[in-house]
Formats: sequence, structure tokens, C-alpha cells
Amino acid sequence: MSTYKVTVNGVSYEVEVQPVGAPAAPAPAAAPAAAPAASGSAGSVRVEAQVAGKIWKIVAAPGQALSAGDSIVILESMKMEIPVVAPSDGTLATIELKEGDPVEVGYLIATMN
Repeated sequence: MSTYKVTVNGVSYEVEVQPVGAPAAPAPAAAPAAAPAASGSAGSVRVEAQVAGKIWKIVAAPGQALSAGDSIVILESMKMEIPVVAPSDGTLATIELKEGDPVEVGYLIATMN
């Protein structure tokens, strides 16, 4: 069996390849990571990650009044800094992650009221 590194759309994967007809070794099944659940004081408006990456910087604080388009956190994805912004006017209720945490598409980043 041979191991190769394959990059698809900027995401690297490690794959194992074996010749056809060779006995297959059972591979352990990997469970997909679940998005973190909201904390107990969550607001009614969910702010979710639109790209995979990591939390590079938190720029807003719970209790802060935000206008639509104001930055809440900045994600780092593929060496780019991508702001995650308030979808509407309101007050930031929670920030669910901390700087350096990895995120996937759909992860809950913050909640607003």
C-alpha cells in the first residue's frame, strides 16, 4: 500500500492507494467533527462560519452594540483574513470560540439579540 498527499482546491489530503486485487486492510472509521453547541446565554440570531479556517482575532465583545456589517471575529483561511460580520443590527450576546480555535463551515461563532 502506498501513501500519497493530494491537494484539491487548496485543501491537502493524505490518501492510501493499493493495487486492485490486493487484500484491503480495514481502515478505522473517522467520525465527522460536530459543530460546538451554543452556550446557555445564547442570543436568537446565529452567526456561523462561511469558510473553514481558524479564529485569528476576536474584534467584538459580548454586550457590544453592532450594526449590520460590523466585524465580530476575523478568520484565517488559506492565509487570508476573512471578517465574520454581524448579519443585522443588534447586541452581541455570545462568542462561542476563542482565538486559535479551528472552525468548519457552519460552526456557530457567535450569537446576537
